[in-house]
Amino acid sequence: MHTLFDQLGLDESLVTALKLGGIVEPTPIQELTIPYTLNNRDVVGQSETGTGKTLAYLLPIFQRIDTEKRETQAMILTPTHELAIQIQREIESLANHSGLAVTSAAIIGNVSISRQIEKLKQKQHIIVGSSGRILELIQKRKISSQTIKVIVLDEADRLLDDNNSQTVKAVIKTTLTRTQLLLFSATLPSVTLQRASDFLKSPEIVRISDKIMIATTITHMYFIAQQRDKIDVLRKLIRMVLPIRALIFINKSEEIEKTVEKLRFHGLEAEGIYGGASKTNRRKAMDDFKTGKTSLLVASDLAARGLDIKGITHIFNLDLPEDPQLYLHRVGRTGRAGESGLAISIVNAKEVSYINRLERTFKIQICHKEMFQGKIVDFRKKSS
Repeated sequence: MHTLFDQLGLDESLVTALKLGGIVEPTPIQELTIPYTLNNRDVVGQSETGTGKTLAYLLPIFQRIDTEKRETQAMILTPTHELAIQIQREIESLANHSGLAVTSAAIIGNVSISRQIEKLKQKQHIIVGSSGRILELIQKRKISSQTIKVIVLDEADRLLDDNNSQTVKAVIKTTLTRTQLLLFSATLPSVTLQRASDFLKSPEIVRISDKIMIATTITHMYFIAQQRDKIDVLRKLIRMVLPIRALIFINKSEEIEKTVEKLRFHGLEAEGIYGGASKTNRRKAMDDFKTGKTSLLVASDLAARGLDIKGITHIFNLDLPEDPQLYLHRVGRTGRAGESGLAISIVNAKEVSYINRLERTFKIQICHKEMFQGKIVDFRKKSS
């Protein structure tokens, strides 16, 4: 007997909204955390990307919003602009389908603060965005944090790292001690829980799975190239496999724009998401990729955090990830729901040992391939 959303204590309007979106049964992270959240408990939830963490906290938040009051009642902090916009759209969709008059605003950096102040004058029920800009607006007395009932840290491991934890904690300190705190993330390193312990109150910690396996629907392969030739190999491979929708990963965010320019120089329509881009350009890049106008999206692991885009057919690793777990997160964006996916890594000779490490870590086979007469073939050892 499967659990249904109405068995979790959610209002009928929210259950109906989910049905309109084709969602009937909760995922494990939703089933285990929603009752705790509705009961006003602090919650720490860990589950893989694409398992429904956003709805796990949005549904209880919607239920607890008093729409009669024109005041900010919930705050969702995110590490990237893209994730904030994605959550904002999910909020708008849930409000539309449920008929609940819940209002919200995305408050992120690198955009006009005066426009955001105008939005905030309308006393949005939910604010979602970056901790730096939100803290700035709290200090300017444009956001009243005293009315906030719940704060969510989405991608908590990133928000509580060395670069962000002080700002995040400063935001939390502006709220009342009875404010409910919800932390969700795909990974929960011990340092994250240690830093979170400073402000969590007897939290319920829910881990869906500590051992995450790579889907068997994904085929893995690698090609060897000198560092300077990687882009050339990449463009040739793209011409061969003709991806419907492909993510291209590199390690350094500052190299994203250069990589996009090189691909465009070779006649390939590509977009990139990176911190230096304007809000308009970032949104256009995401929209073009989601709608299929552009089939290639270049990103770093940080820029891609929280992105859940359906229909990704190929993953290209122009750089190998610095941590093997990041390989899992990268390739996990393809081969979903029984569909096949292809993960291609372009490595130099020194990086082959890392490929072997990935094979051992995840019990997968990453086949050595080469290009021959316009086709991908098994690597053939040259006779001496």
